[in-house]
Amino acid sequence: MGRVNWTRNGLIAIAAIAAMGTAAAWLWPRPDARNAKPTVEQAAPAAPEPPRVTKESVTIERGDTLETLLDNAGVAEAERTAIISAARSVFDVRKLRANTSLNLTRFESGEVESLDYIIDPDHELRVTRAADGFQAAVVTIPGEIRVVSVCGVLQDSLFLSMERTGERPELAIQVADIFAWDIDFYSDPEPGDTFCFVVEKKEYSNGQPPTYRRILAARYVNSGTTYEGYLFSDGDGKAAYYSRDGRSLQAAFLRSPLKFDARISSRFSLRRFHPVLKVYRPHLGIDYAAPLGAPVQAIASGRVTFAGRSGASGNMVRIRHANGYESMYLHLSRIYVRNGQSVNQGQRIGAVGSTGLSTGPHLDFRLRRNGTYINFERLRPPRASRLAERDMPAFTQESAKLAALMDAALNANSTLLADAASGSAAVE
Repeated sequence: MGRVNWTRNGLIAIAAIAAMGTAAAWLWPRPDARNAKPTVEQAAPAAPEPPRVTKESVTIERGDTLETLLDNAGVAEAERTAIISAARSVFDVRKLRANTSLNLTRFESGEVESLDYIIDPDHELRVTRAADGFQAAVVTIPGEIRVVSVCGVLQDSLFLSMERTGERPELAIQVADIFAWDIDFYSDPEPGDTFCFVVEKKEYSNGQPPTYRRILAARYVNSGTTYEGYLFSDGDGKAAYYSRDGRSLQAAFLRSPLKFDARISSRFSLRRFHPVLKVYRPHLGIDYAAPLGAPVQAIASGRVTFAGRSGASGNMVRIRHANGYESMYLHLSRIYVRNGQSVNQGQRIGAVGSTGLSTGPHLDFRLRRNGTYINFERLRPPRASRLAERDMPAFTQESAKLAALMDAALNANSTLLADAASGSAAVE
């Protein structure tokens, strides 16, 4: 009995201990399965790296075509064909300019991702890879057009004086064109002359050099005489420059058959010692010493009556104008017009040379009326036109506003301009 009881009592004790263990397991805090960290962390899958690309610039030389440029750059034939086809849909690829460049963006495999080419300061050709080949577009280069006033003092040439204002010297050509009927910028300007103008200037967000649009107003003081021009569109929408009283600046003749960088080496004379023949004889024209190849322009619109070789005159162009006038351009190295051709005032008709009886590169320019030679330096032809009375109120208001802008710029820089007149640099 006692043995049985012990066994029964032992079983009861074991059961009690097991129950206590089960209870302890429930009472003891356990880690939350939701917060449990796996023994080995599971990393998120890495995003695929974008394909690497390289950029290269391809220089365009005279005679290059888009086909040869891409071929020389190692672009596969199939890609070349696709790129050229896309580009041609929006741009004439024959108009690639020498001494510029196109930019290629390529994958490591050598395939082209995109092609960029600056057509002009305001437009860019972009050819990009698409799902089914390439697509092209001509996009506008973003920028901002501001109206700025520029003033300076002439110390040597108008080109260099313009550079000292902080602006690009090409503006000098635009200013000279405005006053081309009043001022001969070879012989008339004097050190100490002042200039001031209001111009539209576009500055680009990509950092490329700014470009210039219209000069809205200009003032040039030459040896104490003030010349002014204001851009205005008349009732017919034709834009031209006018003086403050509404007279057109455009005259029947330009003041010079050359634009820049020439001096008068021999003037109109009835008795001049000829440097080659060594005798005294009339010189019925004006000699402009200029570099070989400098452009020669027609002083007025007209029709070419002769273009070719003419003995001692060398290569010569003769143009008939209205009212019995005729102009002649001698010793040219090149002729760009032909007999019977109509030409416009300011059109390039040839290049300075030394053909015929000549000791060096120069232009011998002559003018006659009804067969009689005229001293061109003394000629003051009439103005082409003036504004109609109906346009004068609007013109007066606009020119006054622009004149005030130039006055303000001159006043703001009066001290600096005075310093420039004494030899230091002019500023905007």
